[in-house]
Amino acid sequence: MKKTIEDFDSLLKDLTATIQKTSHIENELFNEYSVKRGLRNEDHSGVLVGLTKIGNVVGYKRQEQGNTIPLEGELFYRGYNIKEIVAGFQKDERHGFEEAVFLLLSGRLPIKELLGRFSELLASQRTLDPAIKMSILEFKGVDIMNVLARTVMVMYARDIEADVITRENLVVQSIKLISSFPTIICYAYHSMQHYYRNKTLFIRHPRSELSMAENFLYMLKGEGNYTKLDADVLDLTQVLHAEHGGGNNSTFTVRVISSSNTDTYSAITAGIGSLKGPLHGGANLRVNHMFDHLKKIIKNWNNPAEVKNYMLKILKKEAYDRSGKIYGVGHAVYTISDPRSVILKAMAKKLAIEKERLDEFEFLELIEMMGIEAFMDYKGTKAGKVVSANVDFYSGFVYEMIGIPRELYTPLFAMSRIAGWCAHRIEELNFEKKRIIRPAYKNVCERSEYESMDKR
Repeated sequence: MKKTIEDFDSLLKDLTATIQKTSHIENELFNEYSVKRGLRNEDHSGVLVGLTKIGNVVGYKRQEQGNTIPLEGELFYRGYNIKEIVAGFQKDERHGFEEAVFLLLSGRLPIKELLGRFSELLASQRTLDPAIKMSILEFKGVDIMNVLARTVMVMYARDIEADVITRENLVVQSIKLISSFPTIICYAYHSMQHYYRNKTLFIRHPRSELSMAENFLYMLKGEGNYTKLDADVLDLTQVLHAEHGGGNNSTFTVRVISSSNTDTYSAITAGIGSLKGPLHGGANLRVNHMFDHLKKIIKNWNNPAEVKNYMLKILKKEAYDRSGKIYGVGHAVYTISDPRSVILKAMAKKLAIEKERLDEFEFLELIEMMGIEAFMDYKGTKAGKVVSANVDFYSGFVYEMIGIPRELYTPLFAMSRIAGWCAHRIEELNFEKKRIIRPAYKNVCERSEYESMDKR
């Protein structure tokens, strides 16, 4: 009879107990050996490990003495300020994600005719290979990020030049991945709804005449079930999430994997795995859960004192999930402001007016203000830290108003960030002097004398 994992329960418990002891490393050792835990300096700024021309995140200025000065946040794509990029396509009343993708991949802004041609190229690659489509439906995955990762590896199996890393092939693979992600995510979601929730299976074919944001909403919800503003705001979130420098966890993961000269699909799958982690890609969902809680617990949504008092309780680990965190407030780089949050907040208000949910928006805005104030009163001055709301604070609320299921919040992040991942992979493989990324680890285990089996 074949044994199951449960038959080894006592052995597993013994291994677990041993691991608890042998895997523990004392905190003081990190200081003793000047280890940059998490690749962070003592002031929580990032350790410089690479150079890039793609994205730049600015949140503070470092002085010669080593201390930092908080700044209004700025985000640059290929040297262009994100605020100016957004203002440009909004002024023209068009969607901007396709332009952002072109800019990130090529390093330049396209003229009108070139952008039209590039958008046509992206749209032409939305339809999946039938074998890839069937692999999604047959897999019956309950987690969309896992289905996305698996499907990317199926794409590897269907690509006869999967391991070729010439510049030309890297561009071709990038275009196919960026274009395919919305289709994969929609099919995976409808498949999950069908197999696990007994819903009707909707498989809509991509429409090439629509922008990427419009096509995603069409494939997800069907024609006539979303507004122009829904599509405009979704497109904006895509632009704002497309890139965030080389140091964020998922992009750095893609660069580390790529430095080994592995294939594109393996590198992107690793990035998906990183983004799936709740400490990285799931922040907006945590904000939504917190907001749900606050809507129930706060009696007067217009009372700053009541809101601030409850925020202080959260910080003191006396309320909500007792983590001591106000989700959506604070960032590793941004201090005074997150430019993405500032931009998205303005559009969130317009959407809230259209959806007749302005009272919730204003309540969320009050939570933002009182959360920051409570943080500064309780932690900020003492820690010398300045915080602001980050992009996740409003993105989850925006997705909810558009009618996007919460299971898709992190996949939507991947659908946007795939552009930055591909750009960084191309840059990593384009260095004249290629070098595998390999940091050092100090071994702090004591030496032991080997004992033969009969003496143990």
